[in-house]
Amino acid sequence: MTDVAGIDLSVPPSGTGCVDCDAVGGWWFHLRRCATCGRVGCCDSSPGQHATAHHKATGHPVVRSFEPGEEWFWDYSTDELYESGPDLAPPAHHPADQPVPGPAGRVPADWARSLHR
Repeated sequence: MTDVAGIDLSVPPSGTGCVDCDAVGGWWFHLRRCATCGRVGCCDSSPGQHATAHHKATGHPVVRSFEPGEEWFWDYSTDELYESGPDLAPPAHHPADQPVPGPAGRVPADWARSLHR
C-alpha cells in the first residue's frame, strides 16, 4: 500500500461529515476520506454516493474509511481493498459520538429504505 500514488499523508480531512450531504442538508450511512485531498464523502450505500462521485470527478484513486475502528483503504483505480495502510493526518475518523447513519437530526425514520445495496 505504501507505493500507491496519490496519497498525501499531510492533508487533514475536510470535516466530520460528507461535504456534499452537508451542503444540501442530506444524510449518510458511512463516510470515506479521500487519501489525496482529505475530502470526506459518503459511501456507496448512502443516497448521495459522494465519495465515488468525487473519485470520478477528480481521478483521486484512494479512499480510507472515516469510521471509528476501521483502517481499510479502497483503491478505485484497481478495485483493490487494503486492510490497512499509512497513517493519514488526524483525525482518523469522524467523532465517536456522531451517530451512524448521520448526522443527528437529518436521518429519516425509514432511512434503511433509501440505502443502495
